[in-house]
Order: sequence, then structure tokens, then C-alpha cells
Amino acid sequence: MRTDTVTPGTRLIALLGNGAQVVAIQLAATPPSGLKRVSSAEPAGCGYWRLAAEGRAFYTEASDHFQCPVGAIVHGIVPPPEVAAQLQALLDTMGSIGYIRPDEAAGLPHLDQEPRYIAYAPLAEARFTPDLILVRGSARQLMLMAEAAQAAGLIGDSPALGRPTCAVLPAALQSGLSSLHPTCKPDGHSALSR
Repeated sequence: MRTDTVTPGTRLIALLGNGAQVVAIQLAATPPSGLKRVSSAEPAGCGYWRLAAEGRAFYTEASDHFQCPVGAIVHGIVPPPEVAAQLQALLDTMGSIGYIRPDEAAGLPHLDQEPRYIAYAPLAEARFTPDLILVRGSARQLMLMAEAAQAAGLIGDSPALGRPTCAVLPAALQSGLSSLHPTCKPDGHSALSR
């Protein structure tokens, strides 16, 4: 690899090995320059991570997160009343099937301030300064990330989170430490705050 083309994202991927996906995330007050809004809303905020990991760069607005009530809570998004009623009905359904307890939503890690815009891009191609770096990878790759964070003094007392997956973002941002979230899929997620 030529040194003039090495970026933090390409270096991190080289260190972690094949299959690691590194996503830059920025919480912004204005639409990020040079990016277009996502073409269609995903069913959940973690769907935007997948799109960025696949190579797309874009931004979202609050309304792009209305389809997932738990994700909206975690992102600190306050929906308008008509959407809030729909989200509450969906939360009630999630409670009835045992995914979340009714009292659990208020205790989820969440952003204290609603971001107007959220930018996503592969880290190696990001044209913005990320607030968070999300790594999607295998158990081995996430173990390497956790060990590196521990060696750098960037891992907290409770480095692994349970559901929901998107809680990894506010946990890392608010603590300034690495946060790890294993998933039921073959890969997991680790977020680092800048």
C-alpha cells in the first residue's frame, strides 16, 4: 500500500484484517457539505451503519429515524405528536412480545441533545470529522479493538452492552471510551468516540 493513500480508515482495516468495516459518524447542526440525504428511510438506525459499511456516504434527518422507536429514543430524537403515538404503539408491541419492558425505554443510553443531521460514510472515504467511529467485525476483530482500547486506557468498567445495538453510540460518545456491542449476527459492533 502506498503511504500517500493511507488514511485512518484504511490503516485500521489493514490492522484488523479482511471483513472489518469501519464507519465514520458525525452528529451535525447543518447538512454535511458534499453529502446527499439518504434516499429512503431504513427500518432502524443500524441499517444506516450497514449502508455506510457497504460504501455509501450520506446523511439522515430526524424523520429518517421514526420507524424504530427504540432507535429514536437512543438518538435523542423527539418526534412530532402524531409520530410519537405511532412509536408508542410500536413500543407497546415490543413490550408485549418481551423485547423490551415498558419501564426499560426511559433507562436506555441516549444522546442528550437531538442531532439535526447524522452523517455516515466509510471511514477511509469520510470527508467530515467523525464524532464516532463504528467498527463492525468478527469476534476476533472486536477482541483486538477491545484490547487496543484497554491498552490505551479507553475502555470503561462496563465495556459490553446488551440490546439495543444502537445504544453503543451514545455510550461511547458520552463516556469518551470504547463501547462494545455483540450481536446475534456473526459480527458485532464497537464504537469509539473521538
